[in-house]
Amino acid sequence: MNVLVIGAAGKSGEALVNEALTAGHKVTAFVRGAAQYKKANVRVVAGDVLDAAAVNVAVAGQDAVIDALGGKTPWKVTTMETNAAHNIVDAMQRNGVRRLLKISVVGAGESVKNAGFFNEHVLMRTFLKGLLVDKAGMEADHEKTGIAKVLSTEGGEKAHKIGRADLAAFMVQQLESSRYVRQAVTVTTT
Repeated sequence: MNVLVIGAAGKSGEALVNEALTAGHKVTAFVRGAAQYKKANVRVVAGDVLDAAAVNVAVAGQDAVIDALGGKTPWKVTTMETNAAHNIVDAMQRNGVRRLLKISVVGAGESVKNAGFFNEHVLMRTFLKGLLVDKAGMEADHEKTGIAKVLSTEGGEKAHKIGRADLAAFMVQQLESSRYVRQAVTVTTT
């Protein structure tokens, strides 16, 4: 399967690229700086997720998209992920790509019920406040589409114990599974 990983240069993105390669997929990494991104057996497309034309070029020819975008300042309100989601979904619809996997955050959308006391009453009201606004906008944008998607959040009381490799393994398994299509799944360790 041809798989585009958006945000491939980040820590979760790197784990997703590695897992997808291990599973035998043909991976394209969408990153801001192609010169800095070196990974064997990976096609690299440079661009900005806020540039609709660049996203369209990256999505063309793909069977699935994994969106691993994440901001570096979760306390600031931005619209980067909401705007990127719009560009990604538009490009997928233009190119006939029907499978989207996205990493979100516990507390956005339906996952608030899995947040746990500390996350809900401390982190979500302070440190994650800005991030939650953007993630909720992104999730709402995705909900408007007919694209088969799986939305994964790291969450719950044990969220700090899940590793990126475990999340990546789950996400890559969903490329070929229909079990969680059109669902938000909170992934934790036990």
